[in-house]
Amino acid sequence: MSSLGVCESTGCSKPAKLQCPTCIKLGIQGSFFCSQECFKSDWKSHKIIHTLAKGDDVKDGQVYDPWPQFNFTGKLRPFPQTPKRTVPLGIGRPDYADHPQGFPLSEQAVKGSGVIKILDDEEIEGMRVACKLGREVLDEAAKVCDVGVTTDEIDRIVHEACIERDCYPSPLNYYEFPKSCCTSVNEVICHGIPDMRPLKDGDLCNVDITVYHRDFHGDLNETFFVGNVSEKHKNLVKVTHECLMKAIGIVKPGEKYREIGNVIQKHAQANGYSVVRSYCGHGIHRLFHTAPNVPHYAKNRAVGVMKPGHCFTIEPMISEGTWRDEMWPDKWTAVTADGQWSAQFEQTLLVNENGCEILTRRREKNGEPHFMDKM
Repeated sequence: MSSLGVCESTGCSKPAKLQCPTCIKLGIQGSFFCSQECFKSDWKSHKIIHTLAKGDDVKDGQVYDPWPQFNFTGKLRPFPQTPKRTVPLGIGRPDYADHPQGFPLSEQAVKGSGVIKILDDEEIEGMRVACKLGREVLDEAAKVCDVGVTTDEIDRIVHEACIERDCYPSPLNYYEFPKSCCTSVNEVICHGIPDMRPLKDGDLCNVDITVYHRDFHGDLNETFFVGNVSEKHKNLVKVTHECLMKAIGIVKPGEKYREIGNVIQKHAQANGYSVVRSYCGHGIHRLFHTAPNVPHYAKNRAVGVMKPGHCFTIEPMISEGTWRDEMWPDKWTAVTADGQWSAQFEQTLLVNENGCEILTRRREKNGEPHFMDKM
């Protein structure tokens, strides 16, 4: 029997050959195991998925509620998470991968300096390769982002796609982030942690990918339609992508970084939306996050002027209601303060003599994002 991936039983990494029959019946993707023994040993935690998929948030007679005193802003709730996945030691790793608190020591050493690195030809080629591989990984996630699929299953696909390409998934253990990508659903603005919640018809799901390949990071994300999405939320996604593309359109030598936010907020506000302020684009190369800081809102105080060889991301987060955000107790999941929905898109850009190169662009459909395939 052919392998279905890696066994999901805690502590096991053998090739999987079995899939949970109840999950198949309920339409839950994933749930792969190497043997009946592993399946039985994992049953107590695995069966939670079945009750949640039936809409019955019950675990051993009690509601699954890790933060009973927390007031959620919207309808989304946390679901159980699977154990952290592992990366073969033969794959190159960033300095935080094995740090007990996930501290990126190389980033921290230059934090606050404000110096924007100009990449040389060898570094530019390294970024091109990493960004191309990051795009391939996101495209693999796009294939499975559908009704009934858990965000944990998306994370599994992403994790294995990274390993197949000799990449380390950059989010994994970064300041102790527990997964290999971020999956942000509906009112989640960014940094959602993949879990066992099956995606529902009408959801929006952003998948944020960064890969680390031979010393360089490639970073991008897209918001996907799940099943039949309302016209209201389709428009939110469409305008968010337009905000990104209008911002990319002004990137050229001599342009001030602070102008990016003016372009984005003008278009978002013209369509009745707001721009999240707490999270920004960033410089990227050998470091995951570094100078420049790239705010997406107007009248910001970003420092710096674009020069050939600068490499950075633009990743606007656009919300239906307020621009304000709140944090879940997991210290990662950022949600809209009013529970209304948010969308995001991201590309990694290289400034050149004539404008910029979109290093993480989609290689097909004229570079259009995946949601355009369903418009």
